[in-house]
Amino acid sequence: MATEIGVAVIGAGMAGKAHAAAYRVASSLYNPVLPPVRLVSIGDVNAEFGSIAAKRFGYERNDTSWQAIAEADDIDVVSVVIANSLHREVVEGLLAAGKHVLCEKPLSDSLPDARAMAAAAAESDSIARVGFTFRRTPGIAYIRELIQTGVLGEVFHFSGRYWTDYGADPQGPMSWRFAGPAGSGALADVGSHLSYVAEFLCGDVKSVSGGRLSTVIDRRPKPLGAVMGHDHAEVGDELADVTNDDYAAFSAEFATGVGGFEVSRVAAGHANSLIFEVFCANGSARFDQRRPSEIELFLTGGPSATNGYRQVILGPAHPYIAGGLAMDAPSVGFGQNDAFAYQARAFLEEVAGIDENDSLPRCAGFDEGIHNLEFLAAVAESAQNEGKKVSL
Repeated sequence: MATEIGVAVIGAGMAGKAHAAAYRVASSLYNPVLPPVRLVSIGDVNAEFGSIAAKRFGYERNDTSWQAIAEADDIDVVSVVIANSLHREVVEGLLAAGKHVLCEKPLSDSLPDARAMAAAAAESDSIARVGFTFRRTPGIAYIRELIQTGVLGEVFHFSGRYWTDYGADPQGPMSWRFAGPAGSGALADVGSHLSYVAEFLCGDVKSVSGGRLSTVIDRRPKPLGAVMGHDHAEVGDELADVTNDDYAAFSAEFATGVGGFEVSRVAAGHANSLIFEVFCANGSARFDQRRPSEIELFLTGGPSATNGYRQVILGPAHPYIAGGLAMDAPSVGFGQNDAFAYQARAFLEEVAGIDENDSLPRCAGFDEGIHNLEFLAAVAESAQNEGKKVSL
């Protein structure tokens, strides 16, 4: 059992702040009690962003290079929450320095880099995990439980979409999110979430087909300064080419059942709409991230005159909630930020050496991160070949 855990987060953007806040509350969730957790550093090349985040979330300092965090003796655990193309260098450097690493999804922007990262993790004595945060969402975890326990039964088909609108404004500034090869845009950003959620419920994907990628805003103004997350920023007159996808759609075949998928970053009016239905032998279930404190559930067998979806309000009887909220009473709300806290808690429990039987489910390994990228690469390949079927 570790006696103390020093934590750092590399990246002070939107998701980086979610990780930083999650470590702050993780030690107050659940029993057994964690060793003392020290919030040591927020790392960001933009010193102003890093300093603001460190002060806001109670970290002792900020650093402007990942190397400084790798070399620091008072840091044991690091979340890497930066541009996908930078993951490999930083993760490999941290592992070489003996740090435990939680890398934000997707694992990288390319399969070769992701596989190299997994090889480095396998050779390291450190724990290396990837953040599949929506697995921690109580409603999604509960639907999985209903499938696996036979209440819903065998999956017939899955229908899901993840619509966002952070890229809907043509005057939104150019950033790393809009650069990269086919499949590195909306598909990698929000499609990575939708794909691992589908496999969480339906089992491993066997093939994809009908891939379609589209870029509807092909040029964006260059920002005059730094851009954080999805924020707007002052822009100039110079334009840059958008090289990846604003929209993606595809079909998939799973171990049991099939599915249809649609993701977008230009769906005006949908700031963060992860919505799916899963249809099974004994009924169906629906989830909408905009209403995270509930699911809709339909079970067959009742009289047709009264059959239909019913609202299930999530509470202490459902995954993650009992013991995990300061007020774990029925109908007390929660949301996506809480899922980051459950994720941080699970990672810290593993680092602390708490037995798996006494812990939350472990975070995904780098092998699962590679599989997620293989799934997305198959979609991109299908799209580049007029929707042909691609087996995994």
